[in-house]
Amino acid sequence: MTQELDLGTIAPDFTLTDATGVDRSLSDYRGRKVIVYFYPAAFTPGCTTEACDFRDNLASLEGAGYTVLGISPDPVERLKEFADAEQLAFTLLSDEGAQVAKSWGAWGSKTVNDRTFDGLIRSTMVVDEEGRLRSIEYRVDPNGHVGRLREALAS
Repeated sequence: MTQELDLGTIAPDFTLTDATGVDRSLSDYRGRKVIVYFYPAAFTPGCTTEACDFRDNLASLEGAGYTVLGISPDPVERLKEFADAEQLAFTLLSDEGAQVAKSWGAWGSKTVNDRTFDGLIRSTMVVDEEGRLRSIEYRVDPNGHVGRLREALAS
């Protein structure tokens, strides 16, 4: 299990390649509020549910001043296919090797279908304009996640 992050600390910076082949760094978004969500794999049921939930709520999130970044260990080509297939208009980033997931505490032991292994833990963090972590949620349930997140952000 990697070390989970603490509220109020500066989010670890990263540079990853997006679905269009452009390198993006968290520091590029300084001065803006950013929702960073980690998901295990494109095209899997839970990940598709969560991505489409972000897609369907993107206008209201952006209207409230948030930028959405989705991160998975998928290669860039797979992210492009996923974004195109699901009409995802927010940035998807490739974390092959899961180094960023590990540095954000989103990697560890998990159980799927009675099988326990190390893998990406579905997680969502909110980074404020100064780069500090204002919300951290590990082991996210993808069903209704964005609605719960929007309620928490509004309070």
